[in-house]
Amino acid sequence: MEQLYLGIDLGTSAMKIVLIDEERRILAKDSEEYELSEPEEGWSEINQELWFDSMVCGIRKIMEGRDASRLRSIGFTGQMHTLIVLDKEGRYIRPALMWNDLRTTELIPELKERLLSFEEGEYLSRTISTGSPAANLYWLKRYEPENFTRIGKFLIGFDYLTYRLTGYYCTDYCGASTSCLYENGSRRWSAQMRDYLGLPETAYPEIRGSAQTAGTLTEEMAELLGLSKDVAVLVGTGDNPASAISTGCLGSGYPVISLGTSGVLIIPDSSDGSNKYGKKILFSFDDGVFFNLVQGAVQSNGNTVAWWTQKIMGSSDFSCIDQAIDLEKEKKNRVVFYPHITGDKTLYGDPTLKGAFVGLSMNSECDDLLYSVLEGLCFGFRELSEKMCLEVRENGCVKVVGGGARSKVWMQTLANVLNHPVEQMDGMIGAAFGVALLAAYRDGGGTDYGKAAEKTVSVRRRFVPEPEMAKICERKYQVYKRMHDGLKYITDGKPVVS
Repeated sequence: MEQLYLGIDLGTSAMKIVLIDEERRILAKDSEEYELSEPEEGWSEINQELWFDSMVCGIRKIMEGRDASRLRSIGFTGQMHTLIVLDKEGRYIRPALMWNDLRTTELIPELKERLLSFEEGEYLSRTISTGSPAANLYWLKRYEPENFTRIGKFLIGFDYLTYRLTGYYCTDYCGASTSCLYENGSRRWSAQMRDYLGLPETAYPEIRGSAQTAGTLTEEMAELLGLSKDVAVLVGTGDNPASAISTGCLGSGYPVISLGTSGVLIIPDSSDGSNKYGKKILFSFDDGVFFNLVQGAVQSNGNTVAWWTQKIMGSSDFSCIDQAIDLEKEKKNRVVFYPHITGDKTLYGDPTLKGAFVGLSMNSECDDLLYSVLEGLCFGFRELSEKMCLEVRENGCVKVVGGGARSKVWMQTLANVLNHPVEQMDGMIGAAFGVALLAAYRDGGGTDYGKAAEKTVSVRRRFVPEPEMAKICERKYQVYKRMHDGLKYITDGKPVVS
């Protein structure tokens, strides 16, 4: 009898759900949208019940007309860092604080200074930023003390949905290691951070391997969803490791770029860990074998494109990108766009950074500036790879996933800027598919999860650099690299000391 597996990706603005069988064939997919709340400028939060409602709606849709007894397990993935706080009865205390929330901007320098004295303090100080669970917990302690004292348990992102389905509080090593609440070297929650925040040890979720079972459906959830209470729910993992699974990155070691709301470059890390840029992700399928990944982010990626296409061009459809841009014409475009319109976390740790166009002329047209936006984002990825010492040209062809990968123009521009081939992954390759693969392979008794995904990886199209345009991009990239210091001098009035 055909066995079924669900992969659910909790994205920033939408939940993606994919159903596969034991042969890793995609049988159905669904997307459920929801809206974030911005109670003040720079704040970003959401009532986590919107996630729950979207999940229920999506599962019911995707399972309609199917034999529910065939569903073996559900895997969750999604946005990393987002903080959920629950009381001692497991009820949410307030809306979730999102990964892209900027309310802690003024607190980050204080936290960075304090963390320097902790175990692994240099790394924690460098990587803590707005949106970090540690920073948002500190903000709650400072500005919402009545809510902070009610915390019985905190969770990270999609862990809330795992809890709702099973009643079990857990997270995986990815969620823990990127929270700035954890010591990667000793593989434990930081006692020093716990004391600093004033949280009891009982407030922390258990950490388990991503392919392990968190639990099975409670009777209430099984009845609500029309499923068997024997359906297993995996611990799951963050969207970036899940994308790495779906592309075979963990098995083969090549770099992956995800063009989502934020843009992420991720690659297995075999270095000595001394590189001062990038966030380390500790990952384990089974609590036995551990992987080290390193990631860097262009924080404003898909939302930057949405800003230009929707607010400036008045289009709600991203397909306008390929319709509007003529790459041959753009060879004459000298405008350079600086893409960090909501700040940067990886390279500069500066939430105050803003974007800019340089080189505007009377000949600049809307489509030219749209191209410059895409090109500027691609420059951001190249800068990430260089400063993180992850030379993509030395690590095989770059696999690209996410909504932005559907644009031929964006993909070609990325190849030109990197001056290296990039491959657009086929079908639903991405985080939801990755965690569905994880569920299927685990159920089949497999253990080499990294290699297993390679059997399912297929490339839709390969993009190679266009020589003339690659040279033009190289010249413009040199301009781009000078823009950070120049813009900071303009806005702050003093030279930047590198």
